[in-house]
Amino acid sequence: VQLQASGGGLAQAGGSLRLSCAASGRTGGDYRMGWFRQAPGKEREFVGAINWSGGSTYYADSVKGRFTISRDNAKNTVYLQMNSLKPEDTAVYYCAVGSGVTGTEEYDYWGQGTLVTVSS
Repeated sequence: VQLQASGGGLAQAGGSLRLSCAASGRTGGDYRMGWFRQAPGKEREFVGAINWSGGSTYYADSVKGRFTISRDNAKNTVYLQMNSLKPEDTAVYYCAVGSGVTGTEEYDYWGQGTLVTVSS
């Protein structure tokens, strides 16, 4: 599985960005696509995840109500819509595929990361 994340950039606090993650290779079934982020000097943390089949979603408390994950199975692409952005959302965002939910160790394949910077 290869993952290509895109859509990062600079946004003002209160603004929005949409990240995309295009997957190639074996997906679907029991796999989940997860989004993680890593701010400078901090550990990588879970942001959210979506089931490839069924579409159930999971979110970290810090983004619940602001971020939305969706998928387009025909395009093998998952989106992370980020609204009401805060400066503390600044990080490199990674997409990943695996069978887990919140743990980085539960994901087997990782994209290259895309930088999101939120200015105050």
